[in-house]
Amino acid sequence: MLLLYGVAMVVGLLGVLVPGIPGLLLVAGVAALWAYEDGSGSAWAVFGGVLVVLVLGTIAKYVLPSRTLRDAGAPRSTLLFGLLGAVVGFFVIPVVGLLIGAILGVYVGELRRLRDATAARRSTVATAKAIGIGLVLELVAGVLAVAIWFVAALAMR
Repeated sequence: MLLLYGVAMVVGLLGVLVPGIPGLLLVAGVAALWAYEDGSGSAWAVFGGVLVVLVLGTIAKYVLPSRTLRDAGAPRSTLLFGLLGAVVGFFVIPVVGLLIGAILGVYVGELRRLRDATAARRSTVATAKAIGIGLVLELVAGVLAVAIWFVAALAMR
């Protein structure tokens, strides 16, 4: 059974990178299910630790890139264009289109706002870097949470 929990957690980690899989939410759900099945106070303490790491990682995922974007001068409307582009891209070019659409959406939004292709490109690159930072933060939090669970689950066997 432990192997199934581990596989589900790896799928959760993949969900950070692949649209359509709930990522960290899946990792948290699997950890909760494991703690419930185990029933011990130690298992619930491990779940609490996993949850804290996931919550902090999720907060960092949004706060740090937002600061980067704000410092680069990109308004929220830029992110809305990116989101719209991601949705359209996802349906036009499945999976990969999400990223392509998001970047094109940001570029169009910035071109509309700045009316200068070079400045729009610079802003789009800054936005893409900020989104990448958020993705890395989310992935690091997920890997750390899974590592905490893994070590504890093996130690408690």
